[in-house]
Amino acid sequence: MAKLICGNCHKVYESSKDGKCPKCEDKSNQFYEFSNSDDYLQEQVPKIKQFRKDIGLQGLVKGLNCVIINTEPEQQDLAVKELLKNTGFNYGHSFQDSNFNTTVLKASNSADILIKSRKKEKNPFHSYNIRPKAKKLPNTRLESFVFEVSNLSKYVEIQKEQDVKFLTNIVDTDNFSFIQTEPSKYIGTSYGFIQWHKNKGDYHPDEFNSFSRDIKKPDFDYLRNIKELDHTATRVKAQDRDAAILEFMKLTNYDFNFAIYVKNLNSITNVARLSAKDFAMVFTSGITNYKNSKESGPTERFTYNYGTRVHHMAFHTNKIEDTFEGLKENGMDFLIQLIGSENEGLKQTFSVQSPHTLIVNEYIHRYGDFDGFFTKSNVTDLTRSTEKQ
Repeated sequence: MAKLICGNCHKVYESSKDGKCPKCEDKSNQFYEFSNSDDYLQEQVPKIKQFRKDIGLQGLVKGLNCVIINTEPEQQDLAVKELLKNTGFNYGHSFQDSNFNTTVLKASNSADILIKSRKKEKNPFHSYNIRPKAKKLPNTRLESFVFEVSNLSKYVEIQKEQDVKFLTNIVDTDNFSFIQTEPSKYIGTSYGFIQWHKNKGDYHPDEFNSFSRDIKKPDFDYLRNIKELDHTATRVKAQDRDAAILEFMKLTNYDFNFAIYVKNLNSITNVARLSAKDFAMVFTSGITNYKNSKESGPTERFTYNYGTRVHHMAFHTNKIEDTFEGLKENGMDFLIQLIGSENEGLKQTFSVQSPHTLIVNEYIHRYGDFDGFFTKSNVTDLTRSTEKQ
């Protein structure tokens, strides 16, 4: 028997009485069949494109500007050193304000990585972090994807009319204006939006204290092969797959592009893109909901153990064989060996999960004019490797 999913709260039911969701009580809801096929998403893509055009969002949101990773205070320097040791990112600057200690990492032609730790206890993401294998680091997650916008006040005005909730009002500084949404109930991560006025890439607020870190970039040749942030992959619950992707599309100018199904592992890898040259947003969910640790597969098991969150950050990597060997020689452990080939169009691998950020590093190289982004065989092998988590 086909199951139904509530279009409002996304709870899955065996059947619907009077077309109403018991959880949403008197709200009028549109139920649709819960099967996690692409039919519903593909039907919605042109509608959302037209919706963005109608309300004035088209062209307002550009590409990814930075990601914000929050850590426990005692883990912050360790997380920075780890990323400097294992990626092509370089140390930018550090500063502190009334709320955060912040270190900025940069790489050419890439979104920046901001590593933060809170100075105050209040954390709007805290509840999303209290899961069996994540609660030991209750303030740690990739908390926000920050996109550049051309007119932030116009963007916020439009989105407030769509009932989008923000954590604060617009924060205006000499360099930039910034705002971020409340954490998404589907992914536990917020979306930030920044408009630069001058000195793009300088994240200092108007009032801050600079401080220097005793941190140096290791001088390993292979690190020069590791380039920009290619994509990230967020693990979401099976029932929230559609909602998470559609929410993202309504907040940005990204579109759902394609999905790869790995049925024997109960997993779907969904790709949303702005263009073929930009950072890509990947959402990975189960095909069916979590049942138990044995039957549900590694994707749904991850969301049960760690909550919905970013699973990995992927870095474009040249000379990936040499880089892989160099990383291993300098202490990095991997969930899987290099997979793929030049004939198939790409090679990839996953590191083990960072003890400081709970994020896996992916290293990926695409050969020649390969434009498929992923292959099903690689996605299958990578997904299977995460069973070790």
